[in-house]
Amino acid sequence: MRVLGVDPGLTTCGLGVIDSLPGRRLSLVACGTATTSAEDPLDQRLLQLSQELAAWMDRHQPEAVAVERVFADLNVLTVTGTAQVAGLALVEAARRGIEAALHTPTEVKAAVTGSGRAAKSQIGLMVARLLSMEAPPKPADTADALALAICHAWRPVTLSPSGRAATPAQKAWVEAERAARRKVVR
Repeated sequence: MRVLGVDPGLTTCGLGVIDSLPGRRLSLVACGTATTSAEDPLDQRLLQLSQELAAWMDRHQPEAVAVERVFADLNVLTVTGTAQVAGLALVEAARRGIEAALHTPTEVKAAVTGSGRAAKSQIGLMVARLLSMEAPPKPADTADALALAICHAWRPVTLSPSGRAATPAQKAWVEAERAARRKVVR
């Protein structure tokens, strides 16, 4: 499966495309950022990012788009801009009929490093290791986008990619995650 990860940001939006191969192997396809100037009007910045997201989807033809779920922050302007860009990614995926999913930062960290509390540097190191890169991708927005794509590629599924019922191992993984979430919530 080819996955486009999007780390939404109004000034810097991280983008990363991976291929998920049999045996949980991964292959880097492309990574980078889309940037806008804080001096430009908001509508023009959003248009520019929308066009860049569309170009990445057209160029790389992902089967899924993974976007970071926006969480509450003290800085309302930052949250608003991030949410707007996340929405653009979801709309561009919907226009193309591409599966889209939101993943929390904790979920992504846990998937890539094994710890939901991992530092940015740990994420970059693990992304580099998993994708056989010589060094962690820079800037951190790019590493985060690749981590989102990895998280999505490795997510538990209730159906296999072909639409058939999940294997017993896949079903066990889903149930284990549900049980873990119930323990955390209580």
